[in-house]
Amino acid sequence: MAGAWTDEQNDAIVADYFAMLADDVAGRPYNKAERNRAVQASTGRTRGSIEYKNRNISAVLKGLGEEWIAGYRPAFNFQSSLEVAVARWLDRNPEWLARTTRAAAISLGSGYGEPPPLWIGPPPTHSNAPPPEELEQMVVIARKYDVGARDARNRALGRAGEERVLAHERSTLLAAGRTDLARQIRWVSDVDGDGAGYDIRSFEPDGRERLIEVKTTNGWERTPFHITRNELAIAEAYRDDWLLVRLWNFARDPRAFELRPPLEAHVSLMATSYQASFL
Repeated sequence: MAGAWTDEQNDAIVADYFAMLADDVAGRPYNKAERNRAVQASTGRTRGSIEYKNRNISAVLKGLGEEWIAGYRPAFNFQSSLEVAVARWLDRNPEWLARTTRAAAISLGSGYGEPPPLWIGPPPTHSNAPPPEELEQMVVIARKYDVGARDARNRALGRAGEERVLAHERSTLLAAGRTDLARQIRWVSDVDGDGAGYDIRSFEPDGRERLIEVKTTNGWERTPFHITRNELAIAEAYRDDWLLVRLWNFARDPRAFELRPPLEAHVSLMATSYQASFL
């Protein structure tokens, strides 16, 4: 069968992809060839077209700041109807975006002991890592579905990310022999609530403060994130102490990088909302 995929065909392959992705994330074995044959039977499409369509779905998910199946490398030449089909599946399955099972398993309260060391690398700026050719396509998808706002609304994800950074800060100070400072770390957003302009008050081994704002996503390192006017103001007021820790790929293999003020040197800031007052 040739020609554009119908909505029914897109829905069928997207549902199958997410079934494989659920197994992939959980570490359960699955047979790609067997699943391909099942999709062939339900859609009438060829094996090769189904393989490439799965790569297209990976590309859409990357743009949405979500996980994808590593065995299906993102391919960005896809029809807009596929993007709509993926969004439609996510709307029908809200529990997918709300899941935090893997995140909870590495949190301090999980009973699994201390989490492994947090990988912290360079930020994905132009000087450190030139953007991929498909970045513009991913930015369009991210803006259309406002993935930054989605992550910001996911309180469980945000809390798990803060807890992960809290553990990292504590272990770093303990390894440096600064037990005294490790005991003084304060989870500000948990104890005092939001509004301070940072989530964690920690320390450098020499005693200098680290005022840490944590932003967490399950997506890749360039997934957009939201930052408040207050957080920007605090970053400017405490330039020497404030930093943003960006956690990404959180559900599978948490990685991070740090951004220090001025943030405009690292990211493009775009106003996404306005306060409306009556005249």
